[in-house]
Amino acid sequence: MRPILGLIAGLTFGLGLILSGMADPAKVLNFLDIFGVWDPSLAFVMGGASITAFVGYRLVWRQKTPIVGTRFDLPKDAEIDTPLLTGAAIFGIGWGLGGFCPGPAWTALAMGSAGILMFLPAMLIGIVLGGAAKSLSIFKVKGA
Repeated sequence: MRPILGLIAGLTFGLGLILSGMADPAKVLNFLDIFGVWDPSLAFVMGGASITAFVGYRLVWRQKTPIVGTRFDLPKDAEIDTPLLTGAAIFGIGWGLGGFCPGPAWTALAMGSAGILMFLPAMLIGIVLGGAAKSLSIFKVKGA
């Protein structure tokens, strides 16, 4: 049941990205270009997603257990540390340069543009390198 619900959630997310235009990197880059051809539509998409998530989490947390699974899997560490800030900076730089974050990147793969065909492999290499960097002592996460 869990894989089916995951597939439905993923398809819904992808459809939402396509309908909102967020699979188009130009739309994202125009949002980030506040001194140029600024497009505020991404702010509305983020606002709608934030409201939906806020309400959804409030409803879900009223339940003793999740619908699928035996317990809620929530992070236990809320510390803002070097690995978190480094990862956020790398994510933001990649997002600003490419106009994609992981969800829209996979959604845009169907377009087959040169930009996405360069971005996705670079993203996957970054994920592998990030995993390798976590094993270095300077990036050790407490409890991991």
